[in-house]
Amino acid sequence: MPNDFFQFQQFRICHDRCAMKVGTDGVLLGAWGDVTGSRILDIGTGTGLIALMAAQRNHHARVFGIDIDKAAILQAQENIAESPFCGRVKCQLQDVLTFRPEERFDAILCNPPFFTEDTLPDDASRILARNSKSMPFDQLIPKVASMLGGDGAFSVIIPYEHAAEFIGLCLASDLHLQRRCLVHTTPRKPPRRTMLTFSPNGGRAYSGNGCCAQSIRNESDELCLMNPDGTRSQAYQELTRDFYL
Repeated sequence: MPNDFFQFQQFRICHDRCAMKVGTDGVLLGAWGDVTGSRILDIGTGTGLIALMAAQRNHHARVFGIDIDKAAILQAQENIAESPFCGRVKCQLQDVLTFRPEERFDAILCNPPFFTEDTLPDDASRILARNSKSMPFDQLIPKVASMLGGDGAFSVIIPYEHAAEFIGLCLASDLHLQRRCLVHTTPRKPPRRTMLTFSPNGGRAYSGNGCCAQSIRNESDELCLMNPDGTRSQAYQELTRDFYL
């Protein structure tokens, strides 16, 4: 039987009451995404994993998580309360499309739902969490653009096959691609996921440690998760070294 929790170096994520458990996608985005600035938003926070990773990486930021799943929010609140970052991380039950923040955000992260098939799992919460119809890209992206500060950054992880569509929709909302990472499971397999970071009007460059860097545009990289023998690759270990035990 799988564990009801996942232990990280600085916090524990309980996920027994969440539709979406701790998974590689969330860890990757939490470790890779741009978390520069003082106000960070995690859209579809689920267990609170990405919000807590952002708080660990950026010691000065206040992090906000929102989700439309009540059970997930209740568990995320418990995870946050038990973490060392409880004073800087908050989450609430909220549909992003009706969210009206008082101020714009310096960084927004999202591991959006991406199932588009008509036939989906029977569990209603899982359907809600994973079906892209619950957070359509063509509605999500303009909303993100309206909440993002002028030099802010929007980071996502999506299936590789949807990347071109997503980039086009972002461009239509004046969000320009800054960073891209193609994620391979093993060296011989094609990319499975794409991580992307966008900024308005070219935005800021990113150094990888929460600080602005010298000017870069459309930085591209690739990440292989596993070695041929099934062990974690050196690059994956390096990316997640501050999180995994």
